[in-house]
Amino acid sequence: MKISYHGHSVVKIVTEGKTILIDPFITGNSLSDLKVDEEKVDVILLTHGHNDHVGDTVEIAKRNSILVVAPNELAVYLGWQGVNVHPMHIGGSHQFDFGKVKYTLAFHGSSYELPEKKELVYTGMPGGIIFTAEGKTIYHAGDTALFYDMKLIGELHKIDVAFLPIGDNFTMGPEDAGIAAEWTKAKLVVPIHYNTFPIIKQNPQEFVNSLTSAEGRVLDPGDSIEI
Repeated sequence: MKISYHGHSVVKIVTEGKTILIDPFITGNSLSDLKVDEEKVDVILLTHGHNDHVGDTVEIAKRNSILVVAPNELAVYLGWQGVNVHPMHIGGSHQFDFGKVKYTLAFHGSSYELPEKKELVYTGMPGGIIFTAEGKTIYHAGDTALFYDMKLIGELHKIDVAFLPIGDNFTMGPEDAGIAAEWTKAKLVVPIHYNTFPIIKQNPQEFVNSLTSAEGRVLDPGDSIEI
Protein backbone atom coordinates (compact mmCIF):
# COMPACT_ATOMS: atom_id res chain seq x y z
CA MET A 1 0.00 0.00 0.00
CA LYS A 2 1.34 3.41 -1.00
CA ILE A 3 0.23 6.52 0.89
CA SER A 4 1.10 10.08 -0.10
CA TYR A 5 0.41 13.53 1.34
CA HIS A 6 -0.50 16.56 -0.74
CA GLY A 7 -0.84 19.54 1.57
CA HIS A 8 -3.51 20.59 4.08
CA SER A 9 -5.51 17.38 4.73
CA VAL A 10 -5.17 15.77 1.28
CA VAL A 11 -4.10 12.14 1.43
CA LYS A 12 -3.87 9.66 -1.45
CA ILE A 13 -3.90 5.89 -0.98
CA VAL A 14 -3.05 3.36 -3.66
CA THR A 15 -4.19 -0.15 -2.75
CA GLU A 16 -5.65 -3.22 -4.42
CA GLY A 17 -5.21 -1.55 -7.82
CA LYS A 18 -7.37 1.43 -6.73
CA THR A 19 -6.46 5.04 -6.07
CA ILE A 20 -8.32 6.73 -3.22
CA LEU A 21 -8.23 10.46 -2.51
CA ILE A 22 -9.21 11.87 0.89
CA ASP A 23 -10.42 15.50 1.21
CA PRO A 24 -9.17 16.74 -2.20
CA PHE A 25 -8.72 20.46 -1.52
CA ILE A 26 -6.44 21.38 -4.43
CA THR A 27 -7.68 24.62 -5.99
CA GLY A 28 -6.82 27.40 -3.56
CA ASN A 29 -4.41 25.18 -1.65
CA SER A 30 -1.03 26.81 -2.19
CA LEU A 31 0.74 23.81 -0.62
CA SER A 32 -0.73 21.17 -2.92
CA ASP A 33 1.42 19.61 -5.62
CA LEU A 34 -1.61 18.14 -7.40
CA LYS A 35 -3.38 19.46 -10.51
CA VAL A 36 -7.13 19.01 -10.62
CA ASP A 37 -7.35 18.27 -14.34
CA GLU A 38 -4.68 15.56 -14.05
CA GLU A 39 -6.14 13.63 -11.12
CA LYS A 40 -7.26 10.14 -12.11
CA VAL A 41 -8.67 8.41 -9.07
CA ASP A 42 -11.18 5.65 -8.37
CA VAL A 43 -12.75 6.85 -5.13
CA ILE A 44 -12.97 10.01 -3.03
CA LEU A 45 -13.49 9.85 0.75
CA LEU A 46 -14.64 12.98 2.58
CA THR A 47 -14.45 13.70 6.29
CA HIS A 48 -16.81 16.69 6.35
CA GLY A 49 -18.36 19.49 4.33
CA HIS A 50 -16.05 22.46 4.80
CA ASN A 51 -14.83 23.94 1.54
CA ASP A 52 -11.18 23.26 2.37
CA HIS A 53 -11.97 19.53 2.51
CA VAL A 54 -14.66 19.03 -0.14
CA GLY A 55 -12.40 21.10 -2.39
CA ASP A 56 -12.45 19.85 -5.99
CA THR A 57 -14.55 16.77 -5.30
CA VAL A 58 -17.36 17.54 -7.76
CA GLU A 59 -15.07 18.25 -10.71
CA ILE A 60 -12.82 15.25 -10.11
CA ALA A 61 -15.74 12.88 -9.43
CA LYS A 62 -17.71 13.90 -12.50
CA ARG A 63 -14.73 13.79 -14.85
CA ASN A 64 -13.69 10.32 -13.66
CA SER A 65 -17.24 9.01 -13.10
CA ILE A 66 -16.25 7.76 -9.67
CA LEU A 67 -17.79 7.12 -6.27
CA VAL A 68 -17.68 9.64 -3.43
CA VAL A 69 -18.10 8.33 0.12
CA ALA A 70 -19.22 10.97 2.62
CA PRO A 71 -21.31 11.58 5.74
CA ASN A 72 -24.99 11.33 4.85
CA GLU A 73 -26.03 14.98 4.60
CA LEU A 74 -22.92 15.88 2.63
CA ALA A 75 -23.48 12.90 0.34
CA VAL A 76 -27.05 14.02 -0.32
CA TYR A 77 -25.87 17.53 -1.19
CA LEU A 78 -23.18 16.20 -3.55
CA GLY A 79 -25.72 13.84 -5.10
CA TRP A 80 -27.79 16.89 -6.01
CA GLN A 81 -24.72 18.13 -7.90
CA GLY A 82 -24.77 14.99 -10.04
CA VAL A 83 -22.10 13.07 -8.12
CA ASN A 84 -22.32 9.30 -7.57
CA VAL A 85 -22.34 8.98 -3.78
CA HIS A 86 -22.38 6.41 -1.00
CA PRO A 87 -23.73 7.98 2.23
CA MET A 88 -22.43 6.85 5.61
CA HIS A 89 -22.51 8.10 9.18
CA ILE A 90 -20.68 8.10 12.51
CA GLY A 91 -20.04 4.58 13.83
CA GLY A 92 -21.04 2.92 10.58
CA SER A 93 -18.71 0.84 8.43
CA HIS A 94 -18.94 -0.62 4.95
CA GLN A 95 -16.82 -3.10 3.04
CA PHE A 96 -16.12 -1.79 -0.46
CA ASP A 97 -14.14 -3.54 -3.18
CA PHE A 98 -11.23 -1.16 -2.45
CA GLY A 99 -11.23 -1.62 1.34
CA LYS A 100 -13.27 -1.09 4.49
CA VAL A 101 -14.38 2.39 5.54
CA LYS A 102 -15.57 3.29 9.03
CA TYR A 103 -16.57 6.75 10.23
CA THR A 104 -15.56 7.86 13.70
CA LEU A 105 -16.41 10.87 15.79
CA ALA A 106 -14.76 14.22 15.10
CA PHE A 107 -15.49 17.32 17.16
CA HIS A 108 -15.75 20.14 14.67
CA GLY A 109 -18.37 21.70 12.36
CA SER A 110 -19.58 20.82 8.88
CA SER A 111 -21.15 23.16 6.36
CA TYR A 112 -20.46 24.12 2.76
CA GLU A 113 -20.10 27.81 1.97
CA LEU A 114 -21.74 29.39 -1.07
CA PRO A 115 -20.02 32.81 -1.02
CA GLU A 116 -21.90 34.20 -4.00
CA LYS A 117 -25.19 33.65 -2.15
CA LYS A 118 -23.78 34.31 1.33
CA GLU A 119 -25.26 30.97 2.36
CA LEU A 120 -24.12 27.98 4.39
CA VAL A 121 -25.37 24.52 3.42
CA TYR A 122 -25.62 22.21 6.45
CA THR A 123 -23.67 19.03 5.73
CA GLY A 124 -24.25 16.95 8.84
CA MET A 125 -21.76 15.82 11.45
CA PRO A 126 -18.03 15.82 10.72
CA GLY A 127 -16.15 12.56 11.01
CA GLY A 128 -12.82 10.85 11.02
CA ILE A 129 -12.14 7.89 8.76
CA ILE A 130 -10.67 4.51 9.59
CA PHE A 131 -9.64 2.83 6.35
CA THR A 132 -8.53 -0.80 6.23
CA ALA A 133 -7.08 -2.71 3.27
CA GLU A 134 -4.31 -5.26 2.72
CA GLY A 135 -4.30 -5.92 6.46
CA LYS A 136 -3.28 -2.30 7.17
CA THR A 137 -5.29 0.38 8.97
CA ILE A 138 -5.13 4.13 8.41
CA TYR A 139 -6.81 6.69 10.63
CA HIS A 140 -7.51 10.09 9.06
CA ALA A 141 -8.85 12.18 11.92
CA GLY A 142 -10.27 14.92 9.68
CA ASP A 143 -10.70 18.23 11.49
CA THR A 144 -11.18 17.64 15.18
CA ALA A 145 -10.47 18.63 18.73
CA LEU A 146 -8.86 16.13 21.06
CA PHE A 147 -11.51 13.80 22.49
CA TYR A 148 -11.23 10.95 24.95
CA ASP A 149 -12.74 8.34 22.63
CA MET A 150 -9.49 8.46 20.67
CA LYS A 151 -8.30 6.10 23.37
CA LEU A 152 -11.07 3.70 22.40
CA ILE A 153 -10.15 4.05 18.73
CA GLY A 154 -6.61 3.02 19.65
CA GLU A 155 -7.83 0.06 21.67
CA LEU A 156 -10.22 -1.26 19.01
CA HIS A 157 -8.03 -0.77 15.95
CA LYS A 158 -4.39 -1.54 15.30
CA ILE A 159 -3.58 1.71 13.55
CA ASP A 160 -0.57 1.65 11.25
CA VAL A 161 -0.68 5.32 10.25
CA ALA A 162 -2.59 8.18 11.87
CA PHE A 163 -3.01 11.51 10.09
CA LEU A 164 -3.63 14.08 12.82
CA PRO A 165 -4.34 17.82 12.47
CA ILE A 166 -1.92 20.10 14.31
CA GLY A 167 -2.86 23.57 13.05
CA ASP A 168 -4.65 24.77 16.19
CA ASN A 169 -7.32 27.51 16.12
CA PHE A 170 -9.81 25.37 14.12
CA THR A 171 -8.53 21.95 15.27
CA MET A 172 -6.17 20.37 17.75
CA GLY A 173 -2.86 22.10 18.19
CA PRO A 174 0.47 20.27 18.52
CA GLU A 175 0.14 19.57 22.25
CA ASP A 176 -3.30 17.98 21.99
CA ALA A 177 -2.27 16.14 18.82
CA GLY A 178 0.60 14.66 20.80
CA ILE A 179 -1.88 13.27 23.30
CA ALA A 180 -3.98 11.95 20.41
CA ALA A 181 -0.92 10.19 19.04
CA GLU A 182 -0.44 8.47 22.39
CA TRP A 183 -4.10 7.51 22.77
CA THR A 184 -4.50 6.11 19.26
CA LYS A 185 -1.37 3.96 19.64
CA ALA A 186 -0.54 4.53 15.99
CA LYS A 187 2.72 3.03 14.74
CA LEU A 188 3.35 6.12 12.63
CA VAL A 189 1.90 9.63 13.04
CA VAL A 190 1.84 12.16 10.20
CA PRO A 191 0.80 15.78 10.89
CA ILE A 192 -1.80 17.43 8.62
CA HIS A 193 -3.89 20.61 8.45
CA TYR A 194 -1.14 23.16 9.06
CA ASN A 195 0.58 26.05 7.23
CA THR A 196 -2.05 26.33 4.50
CA PHE A 197 -3.16 29.65 5.99
CA PRO A 198 -1.28 32.01 8.35
CA ILE A 199 -3.68 31.31 11.23
CA ILE A 200 -2.76 27.59 11.29
CA LYS A 201 0.99 28.02 10.87
CA GLN A 202 2.96 25.42 12.84
CA ASN A 203 6.35 23.73 12.86
CA PRO A 204 5.57 20.10 11.98
CA GLN A 205 9.11 18.92 12.72
CA GLU A 206 8.86 20.24 16.27
CA PHE A 207 5.61 18.30 16.66
CA VAL A 208 7.19 15.10 15.36
CA ASN A 209 10.23 15.56 17.60
CA SER A 210 7.95 15.95 20.63
CA LEU A 211 6.31 12.54 20.19
CA THR A 212 7.32 9.99 22.81
CA SER A 213 5.02 7.03 22.21
CA ALA A 214 4.98 6.84 18.41
CA GLU A 215 7.20 7.40 15.44
CA GLY A 216 6.38 10.64 13.68
CA ARG A 217 7.18 11.72 10.17
CA VAL A 218 6.73 15.00 8.33
CA LEU A 219 5.61 14.44 4.75
CA ASP A 220 6.09 17.33 2.38
CA PRO A 221 3.49 17.64 -0.40
CA GLY A 222 4.14 14.79 -2.82
CA ASP A 223 6.07 12.65 -0.32
CA SER A 224 4.93 9.05 0.05
CA ILE A 225 5.41 6.05 2.29
CA GLU A 226 4.90 2.32 1.78
CA ILE A 227 3.31 0.20 4.47
